[in-house]
Amino acid sequence: MPHDSTPASEPVLLSLSVTGTGPSDLVDGLVRPPAANPQAPLLDLTLPDERIADFLVGVAHSDTGFVAATGSGERAVAIVAATVAALCGENIRTALTSPDIDFLRGLSAPAVQALREVLLAVETEQVESVTAALRVLTA
Repeated sequence: MPHDSTPASEPVLLSLSVTGTGPSDLVDGLVRPPAANPQAPLLDLTLPDERIADFLVGVAHSDTGFVAATGSGERAVAIVAATVAALCGENIRTALTSPDIDFLRGLSAPAVQALREVLLAVETEQVESVTAALRVLTA
């Protein structure tokens, strides 16, 4: 029987490399006021970490991306870290509770682009304070 050399379609984990440059577009335009009708699934960051982690496992490999909703700058930083962890196949729950700020600051431009294709926005009534909290990722 002839051997078919066509590779099987399998999921591919992204390798998000780290460089020495800070990705200024990691948080640029990420935070916005709540939309009346978001164009992607909305994830409430007041949910328990386990539910957030379960959601991220599925959405990290979907075509839709998602929007996070929070009033907390700390949770906004955590969702950035957890989304990166989901894309890398790392521990999402650890990223939610202990974001690796240095790692996030060092993400390469393609890694930032991959993140932003999944985490489309952070919606909040506290745009200024959440944006200020996210600046820790570009410092």
